[in-house]
Amino acid sequence: MHKPTRGVFTLTPIVAAPGLALAIFLLICAAAEAKNIYKFQDENGIWHFTDQVPEESQDFDTVYMEREPEPRVHMRMEGPDSSPVYILFNDFWGPVEVELSLVDQINVLAEPALPARFVVPGQTEKMLVGIGALDPGKGFQYRLQLETVPGKPMPDLVQGLVIDPPFPAGSSFYVSQGFNGTETHNTPDSTYAIDIVMPIGTTVVAARDGVIMDVEEDFNRSGSDLKEFADKANHVRILHDDGTMALYAHLDLASVEVQAGRRVRAGQPIARSGNTGFSTGPHLHFVIQQNVGMQMQSVPFSLNQPEGRIAIPDGPQLISGTLSGH
Repeated sequence: MHKPTRGVFTLTPIVAAPGLALAIFLLICAAAEAKNIYKFQDENGIWHFTDQVPEESQDFDTVYMEREPEPRVHMRMEGPDSSPVYILFNDFWGPVEVELSLVDQINVLAEPALPARFVVPGQTEKMLVGIGALDPGKGFQYRLQLETVPGKPMPDLVQGLVIDPPFPAGSSFYVSQGFNGTETHNTPDSTYAIDIVMPIGTTVVAARDGVIMDVEEDFNRSGSDLKEFADKANHVRILHDDGTMALYAHLDLASVEVQAGRRVRAGQPIARSGNTGFSTGPHLHFVIQQNVGMQMQSVPFSLNQPEGRIAIPDGPQLISGTLSGH
C-alpha cells in the first residue's frame, strides 16, 4: 500500500451578513515540521539532548521524531472579505490537477463558475476562483471542496511500456504480488502495481529517466493497520517525459539520495528499500501511474530481463536487474 494519490479537502462553512465582516479560516495548511533529537554524552558522563546536529567528532545517537504527512497543495484567501479570491500553490515538482466545488451554497456567485478543474504546474501559484454575493444586499454562505490528483490529465492510458526493474544488474528478487493482486492491489491506482521482496537497505534505482516530483523519507514505522499507516510510506515519485509517474514506496528512513526537482537517469540510485507505512515485511512497492482526469490509474508494463527476455509481472516470479549504476 502506498501514500494516497488523491487529496480531498473541505473548508469550514463561511457566512457573511450585510454590514458584517466575513471571518474565514482556511484549513489547508502544512503540519508543523518535527525535528530529530540528538543524544550524546560529554567527557564528564553527562547526557545531552539537542535538536542541533552535533559536531562530526562527537559520537551521538539520533532519535527520529515522526511527524504527520504534509500536504503538497496549499490554498489561501486574498482580497476583501466581501469578495475573496482563492489562490493555490502546488508544492509538487510537476503538474497537479485540481477540482474545486461549492457545497451548501446560499446566494453565492463564483467566477469562474464551479465546479471547475484546473491544472497547476509544479512549484507554481494560480488564482482559482473569486467568490461574492449573488445579491449584494444579502449575506452569503458556502463551503469549498478541493480535490487534487498529481500529474496532468491524459485521456488514454499509455500502452506498451517496457521498462527495466528498479534495482541494479547482478541482483534478483522475488515478486510477491503482481498485477491484479488480491491482497492490496485492488484499486485503479494499484491494479498494475508490483511488490518486490528485498532486504532493508537494498539499492533502489530509477527504472526510467525523469524528474523527481515528490520525496518523503521521514517515517520509521510500519504496520498492518491501514488507517494508521496508509499515508506513512516513505516514497519517491518520478515524473516521466510521457506524462506517466513512477512511485517507489516503503523506502527506508532518511535513505533518499535524490533531490526533488532534479532530473535522474535510468539506473541512477535514488534510495534504499525499507519497511515503512502499511507493510508487514520489507519490500518495494513499485507502480507506474497516470492521471486520466481527476483519477489516478496504474499502467501495465513489461520488464526487460537478461539475455533479451521480457517478463510480464502478472504473478509471483523471480526477476533480475538489468540496469548498470551511474
